[in-house]
Amino acid sequence: MIALRYTEYYNLQHTFDLLYEWSRKGESLEDLYEIITSRENILLAYRNLKDNAGSETPGVDGMTIQNLAKLNEDELVSMVRNALEDFEPQPVRRVFIPKPNGDKRPLGIPTIRDRLIQQAIRQVLEPIAEAKFYEHSYGFRPLRSTEHAIARVNSLINLAGLHYAVDIDIKGFFDNVNHTMLMRQIWNMGIHDRRIHAIIGKMLKAPIEGEGIPTKGVPQGGILSPLLSNIALNDLDQWVAGQWHHFPSQYQYSRDSDKYQALKTTRLKEGWIVRYADDFVILARNWQSAWKWYHAVKQYLKIRLKLEISPEKSKVVNLRRRSLEFLGIAIKAIPKPSSRQGHVAASGIKPKKRQQIKTELRRMVKELAKAPSGKMVARLNAYIRGIQNYFSKASRVNK
Repeated sequence: MIALRYTEYYNLQHTFDLLYEWSRKGESLEDLYEIITSRENILLAYRNLKDNAGSETPGVDGMTIQNLAKLNEDELVSMVRNALEDFEPQPVRRVFIPKPNGDKRPLGIPTIRDRLIQQAIRQVLEPIAEAKFYEHSYGFRPLRSTEHAIARVNSLINLAGLHYAVDIDIKGFFDNVNHTMLMRQIWNMGIHDRRIHAIIGKMLKAPIEGEGIPTKGVPQGGILSPLLSNIALNDLDQWVAGQWHHFPSQYQYSRDSDKYQALKTTRLKEGWIVRYADDFVILARNWQSAWKWYHAVKQYLKIRLKLEISPEKSKVVNLRRRSLEFLGIAIKAIPKPSSRQGHVAASGIKPKKRQQIKTELRRMVKELAKAPSGKMVARLNAYIRGIQNYFSKASRVNK
């Protein structure tokens, strides 16, 4: 809601609404550079970046949002405009953060100047892309969350009786996004300003500290990367949806349920995709359809998007027998004769995650016992609140 107030303060909400509407109608949008470099959009980008906790993280030049705060508004606007006139991205700082399984996740941290420029671009491109995105992708999108994604999966189990899940893991998605394909997908979104294409192309090729110029991938840590990742996978969403959910019918049905009932008499395979960033699942009617989707998606990712799956992490799950692990939540279809489909979705914390939480809590409690402090108590309380808030969407947290 804060971001919405900012757009209204800078009188940009109407502009963004128009971009969304034009994109929804399939219009070609060519003069975006002027909107991106407008004074109002640059100042809005600064406001939004300032509210981002990562703005205090330095890039390779050691600068943070505090350095930008020393500039007055005119200096800030001039800095962005001058940088974009003949844009050359500054090197990206490489950082590795530990993952729960012991591996490390690589992050790419652009300089604060480039993050500001990326934010200015994102604000203008986001409403255009939003008009084209599939309605059941939930990651990195305005007013959407993991809670909505989990609720959608539960709904497909409870109301549609879909008890087979195709769980696909894309191998190193963020590091393997094909640049040529991505630039084509941006163009297909209706973003036809060649100046913006040139700038994004250079951003994708920004040299990474200690690694050189990347030939593929979008760095996790960039402001624009979440939007670009959704653009990269929107083709997959629409391809899956086009084979059932949005399948074009020659007959005009008064209700969607009538259309889907008619489709069941065809040889089409029923499948409903729910995606959050690069985590996605396809719910299917039966075991055979689920495996058809598994192989079809594997081929689509390889041939169309130049991406590979992780065979050891990808599988088909019978939800009546086993749990699906999606976004940290374990989801299973359990018997309930009084329900519409005879089974209902039950969700809880997956065992591996539960053990990680217990281990971290023990570590923090031991640390607190050795050296009690108000700061440590605050950290422990914040951790517990974070766990409670995230897993409140689960129906069986204690089981």
